[in-house]
Amino acid sequence: MASIGDSTTTSIVSVSDELDVHTVSRFGGDEFVVILEGLTGNSHEAAAQAETIGNNILSSFKLPFEMNGKSHHSTPSIGITLFFDDALSSDDLLKQADIAMYQAKEAGRNTLRFFDLQMQVAIAERTALESMLRTGVNEQQFALFYQPQVNGDNAVIGAEALLRWLHPEEGLIPPDRFIPLAEETGLILPIGQWVIEAACETIRQWSESPLRSHMVLAVNVSARQFRQPDFVEKVQAALTDSGAMATRLKLELTESLVLEDIEDAIKKMRALKRIGIGFSMDDFGTGYSSLSYLTKLPLDQIKIDQSFVRNLPDNANDAVIVQTIISMTKGLGMFVIAEGVETDEQRQFLGDNGCSTYQGYLFSKPVPLEQFEEMLG
Repeated sequence: MASIGDSTTTSIVSVSDELDVHTVSRFGGDEFVVILEGLTGNSHEAAAQAETIGNNILSSFKLPFEMNGKSHHSTPSIGITLFFDDALSSDDLLKQADIAMYQAKEAGRNTLRFFDLQMQVAIAERTALESMLRTGVNEQQFALFYQPQVNGDNAVIGAEALLRWLHPEEGLIPPDRFIPLAEETGLILPIGQWVIEAACETIRQWSESPLRSHMVLAVNVSARQFRQPDFVEKVQAALTDSGAMATRLKLELTESLVLEDIEDAIKKMRALKRIGIGFSMDDFGTGYSSLSYLTKLPLDQIKIDQSFVRNLPDNANDAVIVQTIISMTKGLGMFVIAEGVETDEQRQFLGDNGCSTYQGYLFSKPVPLEQFEEMLG
C-alpha cells in the first residue's frame, strides 16, 4: 500500500508495471492510495518491488504537464507500508502509509519513504507527550527554578529563571524533552507568557526585601514567542499587573532568534529598553556571530556559551574564543557573563581574562525559589 501526497496537483495517478495494480484511488484532497497485490512473500524482495513501482510513479511526475494552457510541475511524496495478512485494519494500514508519506515530505518531497515500527513508536510517544503537555498547561504543572549569577566577590547579583515541568506522575521532565514540542505545537506561547508573568511576580517580591531588591532576573524568550506581533505589549502588561520594576528584568535572546528578522528584533528590543528592560545574547558564538549585527542590537550583555567554557583552560581553541568574546564585548561597551562554570580553574581563567560574572554548578544548580532564597540568607 502506498499513500501519495502532493500539494500541487490533483490529477489521477495511473501506474503500469509487470505487477498488477488492483486499486488506484483518490483518498481525499491531494492524497491517493495505490494497493498492490501479488508481491513476493519475502519482505525484502517485496519492499524492493514496491520501491520500484514507487520510483516509477515519481518518474512519471518529473515531466511538466499542461493544464488550461499553462505548464505545471509536481513533486509527489510517497509513503509505503507492507502487509502480509489481515492482522492490521485498513485504518491502521492507511495511517502507517500516511506517516511514511509525511516523512517523505519532511525529507524534501519528490521522494519515498517506508513505514517502520520505530517510526510508529516515535509518533505514538510524541502524541502522548503532546497530550500530557496540553494537560500540563491547563493544570499549571510548571515551575521556575533559579540559578544564581555571581560576581567576582562571590556575591549573588541576580539569577536566571529556568522552566521546569513537574508532572504529577512522570516527575521532573527535562526541558530538552518538551520545549521543542511546545515550540512546534504553539504551546510555547501560553507557557512563555506564564514564565514572564511568574518572573515579574518574583521581581516584585524581591523588591520588598533589602537583600534581594538589587537583583536582576533573566528569562529566556522563545523564537515563536518573540515573533508575536504583541510581544512588547504582553511584556509590558506583565510588568504593570505585577508591579515589578522593569529594570530588574533581563530577557535572554539567541542569535538565531534575532537574525530571523533583525529589523523586527531591533524594533521590539528598543521599545522594551525604553521602559528599562535589559537584554542578554544567549549562546553567543554558537550561531552566526557577526559584528555587523552585534553593533546594531541594543544589547546589555553577552553570555559566553557553556560549550566554550567546558574545556577551559586546557583547550587552546576554546581559550582563544573566550578571550576574543570578552575583549570584543568590553570593546562594544557591554557586560559579559560566562555560563556553565563548574570548576575553580574555569573561573580563574575567566577572571584573569576580564570576565567577572559567572553562572554554573560551581555556585549552584537551578533550584526552586524557596531554596534559592534560603541561599541568600
